[in-house]
Amino acid sequence: MVLLLLLVQQPAHALESVREQEIAQCLPGEITTWGDGRDQPAVAPKLIFAYDHSSAPAWFPEALVLASLKQAGAAWSACGVPASVVSLAPGAVWPGGAVRVQWSDKDSLGNFGLANFTQRKLSLSPAMFLLLKTRNPVHPAAQTLQMVISHEMGHLFGLMAHSRRCVDVTSYYDNGRGEQCYARDRSQLKTVVEYRSALPTACDIQRCRSANNVR
Repeated sequence: MVLLLLLVQQPAHALESVREQEIAQCLPGEITTWGDGRDQPAVAPKLIFAYDHSSAPAWFPEALVLASLKQAGAAWSACGVPASVVSLAPGAVWPGGAVRVQWSDKDSLGNFGLANFTQRKLSLSPAMFLLLKTRNPVHPAAQTLQMVISHEMGHLFGLMAHSRRCVDVTSYYDNGRGEQCYARDRSQLKTVVEYRSALPTACDIQRCRSANNVR
């Protein structure tokens, strides 16, 4: 599940209000995916994300990563599947059934982040965040971290397909074959650092509720 990023920093414009509307609204017909997976119920009826800070980049304090995990978990919980986050000391026993959140280049397979539904893992890549920092030192890395965590967490809530709506946190911008994502006003895509939302949008939550049979 590759997560592509816009690495070119652009100033925010007043037109961002259209993006904000897309984040807050899910209009009829706007839920659409790339067809690269089939949504299903979350990995568990109640999710526990157990975070191991080992191997994290030095510029990401543990408190920052935990705050990002808690913010994403709280946002996704709005779809009716409760989530909590715990921090584990090195060598601590993992809670039964918990999702392991770790920093691992091996398990992230060259992506910024990767969710493994079967193994209940959410892996973040130190190497990819180092690459981002090296290529663009002024890029808001904490925003990217939040977006990656929210995106990968969405897969564990059951959203296996990627959204084709550009602003959704579960989206990617194009499929590598010339097809592009949908936006109400595509002229805005490069007016912000990252058009994709850092947290689940109204359409993300609606898809999650549907996948988990929550009315």
